[in-house]
Amino acid sequence: MKRINKKYYLYTALGGVVLLAALVYYFFFSAFSAQGEVSYVYIDDDDTQDSVFTKLSPVSSNAGMAGLQTLARHWKYAENIRTGRYAIRPGEGALTLFRRLKNGQQEPIQLTIPEARTMDRLAGTLARRLMLDSAATAQALGSEEFCQRWGYDTATVAALFIPNTYEVYWNIGLDALMQRMQREHNRFWNGARTAKAQAAGLTANEVSTLASIIDEETANTEEKPMIAGMYLNRLRTGMPLQADPTIKFALKDFALRRIYNKLLTIDSPYNTYRNTGLPPGPIKIASIKGIDAVLNHAEHDYLYMCAKEDFSGRHNFARTYKEHLQNAARYTRALNERGIK
Repeated sequence: MKRINKKYYLYTALGGVVLLAALVYYFFFSAFSAQGEVSYVYIDDDDTQDSVFTKLSPVSSNAGMAGLQTLARHWKYAENIRTGRYAIRPGEGALTLFRRLKNGQQEPIQLTIPEARTMDRLAGTLARRLMLDSAATAQALGSEEFCQRWGYDTATVAALFIPNTYEVYWNIGLDALMQRMQREHNRFWNGARTAKAQAAGLTANEVSTLASIIDEETANTEEKPMIAGMYLNRLRTGMPLQADPTIKFALKDFALRRIYNKLLTIDSPYNTYRNTGLPPGPIKIASIKGIDAVLNHAEHDYLYMCAKEDFSGRHNFARTYKEHLQNAARYTRALNERGIK
C-alpha cells in the first residue's frame, strides 16, 4: 500500500511538473505572433503599457498576449517603456519579445533623404519615417541658431544633406540625426571631391548650390556636366546665371512651366536675373549626380542654353547671344503651338 502511495505521489508530482512546463511553454515560449511574417510595433513617447498592448493585439495570439502581460506586470514594464521600432517575428515567444521591448533592442529602418525642394518638405518626409514632429523639425531647420550649431545658416543648411539611404533607428532625435548627417556629409566630401571643388573655385556649399540649380534644369544626367560648364563660364565672366529654377524658388511656385519677363523683377536674393553670382544657398537638396556633374563639369565656351523645342528635356547651347535668341525663338514657338502657358 505504501509503495502504491509513493508511486501515486510521484506520478502526481511529475504530472504537475509536466503541466506547469506545458503552461510555461504555452504562455511564454509558443509563438506570440499569429502572423506568418515579420511585423513591427512602433512605440513612441506617448505610449503607456496599455497602449503598447493595444498596438500588439492585432498580431498577437491569445496565449502570447496573456504571457506578455504577465511578464510586464512582474517586471514593472509600465515604469520603463522604451520607444522604438520593434520586430515581432513568427515563432518567437512572449518572453523573447518582452526582453526585446524591455531592453530597447529595436530594429533599424532604411531612411532615404529625398531631394526635397524646401526644408518644410524635408521635415514632412522625416516625420513620416521617424519619430519626429514635422512642425518642430521645420521650425528647427528654419532657425538660424539651430542651423549655426551645425555650421550652416537657414539658406545653406540644405547643403548638409546628402540624398542617400541610411540605416538609423526610428526614434532617433533631431540632434542625433543632424550629427549623423554631418558625419555622412564629411565622408561624402572626401579629399577627391574637395580638391575638385577647390580647383573650380567653389566651396562645398557653392557646389551644392549650383548642383541644385542644374538638377532643376534637367533630369538628363548625361547633360548635367555641360550645363555645369556653362554656368561656371558665366560665373567666371561675371554674367548673371539667369536660371529659371531660381525664379520658381523665389516665388515658391514650382509648378510654373513658363517664366515670363514680368516674373523676372521679383525682389529676391534668389533672382539670378537681377543678381550676379550664386544665390545664397541651394534651391533644393542637390542630387549626388548633380554635385558630381559640377565637380566633373565639361570644359567648353558656351554661355547660353535653351530647352530644345522637341521637349526631350535636353538643351541647345550657344556661344553668342544672337545664336541663343534663335534657339529661344524656336522653343517659344513650340510652347505656343502646344498651348503651354
